[in-house]
Amino acid sequence: MKRPDYDLVIIGGGPAGLTAGLYSARARLNVILIEKMVLGGQILVTDWIENYPGFPEGISGADFVQRMTEQVKRFDLKIETNSVISMDLSKPVKKINLSDKTITAYAIIIATGASPQKLAVPGEDTFFGKGVSSCATCDGPFFRNCILAAVGGGDTAVQEAVFLTKFAKKVYLIHRRDQLRADKIIQERAFSNEKIEIIWDSAVTRIDGSEGVEKISIKNLKTGETKEILVDGCFIWVGVSPNTDFIDNAVKQDENGFIITNLKMETSVPGVFAAGDVRNTPLRQLTTAEGDGAIAAYSAEHYIHTVEK
Repeated sequence: MKRPDYDLVIIGGGPAGLTAGLYSARARLNVILIEKMVLGGQILVTDWIENYPGFPEGISGADFVQRMTEQVKRFDLKIETNSVISMDLSKPVKKINLSDKTITAYAIIIATGASPQKLAVPGEDTFFGKGVSSCATCDGPFFRNCILAAVGGGDTAVQEAVFLTKFAKKVYLIHRRDQLRADKIIQERAFSNEKIEIIWDSAVTRIDGSEGVEKISIKNLKTGETKEILVDGCFIWVGVSPNTDFIDNAVKQDENGFIITNLKMETSVPGVFAAGDVRNTPLRQLTTAEGDGAIAAYSAEHYIHTVEK
């Protein structure tokens, strides 16, 4: 068997990919990490992390990513900015087709994460970047003394709605159920924040405006009542979809497109592993992504040694 370009290719530079890179580099594997944008993933645009063990005062997402990046570079992890277009996993030596070349490896770790879902309502795409956003850290400062809508009821939605009150004079938190799904401590902050008004059992049905967002239409899912609310922006956090466009059913995925793995992070294809938010996991958090990355790197290392023999 002709030796491939690398022992291991890691696709994705979020917490799962960086952790896999750290473990693989320390194991002295010939490894490269491919990231199409910037290192850090969703953590990079997270305002504040306070549930990560070891940081009792919390840490900003940007600072956390900087520390992780410095750590992996200390162990000489090779990192390349590029896009994975497709893969050929039919043989023991896998082919990874990038935007400008093809590289080969014994093993692959897919750690491409997930992206925020859309509401799929009129006006959402029209005003994306013009008042519609899914990044409070990026866009919140543009809405000083404005009225905003925040859509969702999970940890991200509620936490970011609270963050938006640093700038906005009022935030409508719109949730389609009659109770939030966020951690209780995050809920408590929202309930006690005078700038937040929660609109229960409701869904946004339309986003309107001229040059930017001016109003949204909402519908009460229990009564059927509809109404319009004047807002200057609409932030949307209603779940995530896996970043798996390049996979093309090469490995087994669940009905929502998340990659199916076992406890060793092994996918349906020998030598291909998945870690972090891209896989079908019950919890998508920084700690679980890093745990996945460590296990995937460990499993990949053992797989590579069996192939090389």
